[in-house]
Amino acid sequence: MKINSFEILEPLPDSENLHAIVMLRPWLDAGGVGTKTLNIMEKRMGATEIGKLTKPGTFFDFTRYRPTTRNIDNRRVLKIPNTSISFAAGQESPEDFLFVHLLEPHAFAEEYIESVVEVLKTLGVKRYCRIGAMYNAVPHTRPLWVTGSLDGNPLEGIPGVSAMRRSTYQGPTSILNLITEETEKSGIETMSLMIHLPQYIELDEDYNGISRMLEVLCNLYGLPNDLPDKERGRRQYDEISSEVDRNPALQSLVKRLEIYYDSRDTESAETSSQDTQLSPEVEQFLENLGKDIQDKP
Repeated sequence: MKINSFEILEPLPDSENLHAIVMLRPWLDAGGVGTKTLNIMEKRMGATEIGKLTKPGTFFDFTRYRPTTRNIDNRRVLKIPNTSISFAAGQESPEDFLFVHLLEPHAFAEEYIESVVEVLKTLGVKRYCRIGAMYNAVPHTRPLWVTGSLDGNPLEGIPGVSAMRRSTYQGPTSILNLITEETEKSGIETMSLMIHLPQYIELDEDYNGISRMLEVLCNLYGLPNDLPDKERGRRQYDEISSEVDRNPALQSLVKRLEIYYDSRDTESAETSSQDTQLSPEVEQFLENLGKDIQDKP
């Protein structure tokens, strides 16, 4: 079945409680958190691919998203970057799931967005939940921050999630934020979950971040607690601690981050949905911290 720029396999999923778990690469996929989280959930739930773009080259520059080749059974297989959609019937939760791997488009973004939104509407999605990770001024020695919002308001009542303060950020962003606006207009509930990773650590696959995101999704949807591999993430960060112990400059940076983390964690403003303004002292600290992060190896 053709839905705008997507080809969706028939029969379409028959679900009255379909939730879309969505990740966006590369804009909000630090540490591979979004990609790996969806991959793990798809494998665990036995998800099957039901759709993808019919002509991905319309939207993506293949000199920037490179096709890859693999040898399978002595046969060369070419994999072309694409936006894929898979479906899994809920076995351990009352919800059914649509897993969407979004790629940032290089051209015809409006048509791409319209196509994604039309798929969500046609399949009867009840909630659009975008997950991701970004680098921030947090230490690896503390539980990773997870912030969330629901229909533009702070997400509350989910273990492991801090209510996200209204953002005062101004600057470059993703055009795919328009998907959230369009889904809201269509009456689809919108949710956002963001992991904040240590900025001085840039891992291709941050297993602590992946485990943290899975932990939050388990709390949100009542999924089994053994889904997150907490031990692998713990071992990975323990190795980082060993490296930090051999670097006095990095030790000093981590201690400053811990002070900032602990002070912010105790502020009541953390759960406020009102705009907040940082004190001049904190602003100066973050400015100096950013310079430290850029200068330290």
